[in-house]
Amino acid sequence: MSEAIRGEDGLLRCPWGLSTPDYVEYHDTEWGKPVHGEAALYERLALEAFQSGLSWITILRRREGFRRAFDGFDPARVAAYDEADVTRLLADEGIIRNRAKIVATIANARALLALDDTSLDALIWSFAPDPAPSAPKALVDVPAVTPESTALAKELKRRGFRFVGPTTAYAMMQACGLVNDHLADCFAR
Repeated sequence: MSEAIRGEDGLLRCPWGLSTPDYVEYHDTEWGKPVHGEAALYERLALEAFQSGLSWITILRRREGFRRAFDGFDPARVAAYDEADVTRLLADEGIIRNRAKIVATIANARALLALDDTSLDALIWSFAPDPAPSAPKALVDVPAVTPESTALAKELKRRGFRFVGPTTAYAMMQACGLVNDHLADCFAR
């Protein structure tokens, strides 16, 4: 079923938002809500990169481990990481231990700090579609990539960010409220 589904509490939700208690909480309180601020957006960008090739629930359940391992996603602290930190992170069972993704997360903190003509917040939000797309009625109406996510990924890569393809960029746009892909009948819309 791809249309909004009524949960035990009587509320209509996007179908994926009912699959686990973790998803119910994330769907209802976080996904699609506007996110601003350098550290908050850097965290979402990092987590979406770690999610690449995995299910989001895997990342969601390890988010506190990621926050602990990456110093709360403080870009200045992560940018200062060295090879000893990479080794430490590769041994941390609380995160996804993928060398390429760990190195990309460190490189992305450095790229964020190197932004000299804008902030990460302003850069990312400049790609929010205007006007906003109409509400999807079913999951089949939700894209995986858009022209805006393709352009955002291209700009982030130009500025030195890694692991930010168009699909990852769109997932971040959804999670951070640049687009609202809650289904039309979903209460969280």
